[in-house]
Amino acid sequence: MAFKVYTKTGDKGETSLIGGTRLPKHHIRIEAYGTVDELNSWVGLLRDQEAAKQHLTILLEIQDRLFTLGSILAADPQKNKMKLPEILETDVLLLEKEIDAMEETLAPMKHFVLPGGHSSVSYCHIARCVCRRAERSVLKLAENETVAPLVYKYLNRLSDYLFVLSRKLTQDLAVTEIPWFPRV
Repeated sequence: MAFKVYTKTGDKGETSLIGGTRLPKHHIRIEAYGTVDELNSWVGLLRDQEAAKQHLTILLEIQDRLFTLGSILAADPQKNKMKLPEILETDVLLLEKEIDAMEETLAPMKHFVLPGGHSSVSYCHIARCVCRRAERSVLKLAENETVAPLVYKYLNRLSDYLFVLSRKLTQDLAVTEIPWFPRV
């Protein structure tokens, strides 16, 4: 028998964590894993871009790690008895390795750059911004509840990766990178 998508248990503004705890849907924990889920969708859209094909393997890996983060954040740290996947230091190191490899081919940055120039580049910037929002939500959650430091470390490094990927796609697509010169 298949599960139904709708359960009707959230009709009164609450949802359940892994472990059974009910929380209001506006709780910072729900906001945190909801934003990670939104980020995963943006990464999926980025992965669907023709220009992203050479980066497909790492983007799929990132999506898998984002589901891992979501499951960690969706679990009640005190009541959950389910074995969950883990974020590892090697996941962060993979992002750093990918960043370093892309930066080898890029001109050094001397100014901030304006997002845009190609839809693939723009999707990278949107994903980067959503990633930063997810990181802020997780850090806010960590002020009052236990959150493994690797969760927010991974998000921090992922936003760096997405920024460097935007620059790499700009280069690969022969799009002009427009520096920002503040009007003063």
